[in-house]
Amino acid sequence: MDSGTTKPTVILVIEDNPVDVRLIKEALKESSLQATLSFVHDGLAATRFLHEAKHAPGENLPQLIVLDLNLPKKSGFELLKEIKWDEILKRIPLIVLSSSYNPADIARAYDLHANCYLTKPVNFESFRNIVKGVEYFWLRVAKLPCAANAESPSP
Repeated sequence: MDSGTTKPTVILVIEDNPVDVRLIKEALKESSLQATLSFVHDGLAATRFLHEAKHAPGENLPQLIVLDLNLPKKSGFELLKEIKWDEILKRIPLIVLSSSYNPADIARAYDLHANCYLTKPVNFESFRNIVKGVEYFWLRVAKLPCAANAESPSP
């Protein structure tokens, strides 16, 4: 599978708050990681993006999804359920990044098979540390399924 060239990691960020989008972009600027970031701002746009990625030729699926729960047009919980019940999308690691500290929201996210639940910090330094932690673990340490493997689920 390794052709000797490193392809950028594709990350889909589903976030409606422009301040949080800016913080994520700023935090990732400091990274040495080669990543292609795609941002969508509501649940319906995320559904369209993922549907198109599944049906487009090549490896267009994201390798990581960062999801806010409080989204317009379709909630993050609805989207999480759809993604984790889809035979192709379910293998993509999904990190919930929410402002909610509610134990019921955390439990529900894990019940719907979120891979990680993080609460949004209130200052940039803490936000940057969270993004660095996500980058380090999910994009440098963890082995992620590639799009080709995601298209052929095992029996």
